[in-house]
Amino acid sequence: MKVDFNKNSDGLVPAIIQDAKTKSVLMLGYMNADALEKTQESGKVTFYSRTKQRLWTKGEESGNFLEVVNIKNDCDQDTLLIQVIPVGPVCHTGSDTCWNEKNESQFGFFSELENTIQHRRNAADGEKSYVASLFDKGINKIAQKVGEEAVETVIEAMDDNDELFLYESADLLFHYLILLQAKGFTLSDIENELMKRKK
Repeated sequence: MKVDFNKNSDGLVPAIIQDAKTKSVLMLGYMNADALEKTQESGKVTFYSRTKQRLWTKGEESGNFLEVVNIKNDCDQDTLLIQVIPVGPVCHTGSDTCWNEKNESQFGFFSELENTIQHRRNAADGEKSYVASLFDKGINKIAQKVGEEAVETVIEAMDDNDELFLYESADLLFHYLILLQAKGFTLSDIENELMKRKK
């Protein structure tokens, strides 16, 4: 891997640290050639500390190492993307990331939908919604609704109307997310289960 350490007068390049599983950006550090070499040899992320003026392996004091999975160089060869498996919190404050965010898988709009379902489930009585009414009726009603939507999706799958198939598929997925929460699970739990089956 060719990295242009001479582009800046200090001989450092930024190293973006990303969780290999969740794809969350965990932190940003700087590396010189020696730091990159040590990172590659040890399998643990090592930076050049601008304040300590020395190589610094993340976790050398806390034990919260960053185990290297992959190192990529950008198109200009002056910025590194390092995918890792973090061992413990990344930030010195104890947070998962240096932006004080939880290091969780994000599923785009589906994560937003999960949050909306949770909010409506916990909303005050004055804000009754369809979601809240389903939770009020209990797990049996929610499971029954998923079953109904599954049957409707199967029926539409055997027909030629793609628009109706997508409509019923969306209904099925929406109600399935409600069922997951009713059982105390999230999409992350499903992701973990599927990853266990990966061969």
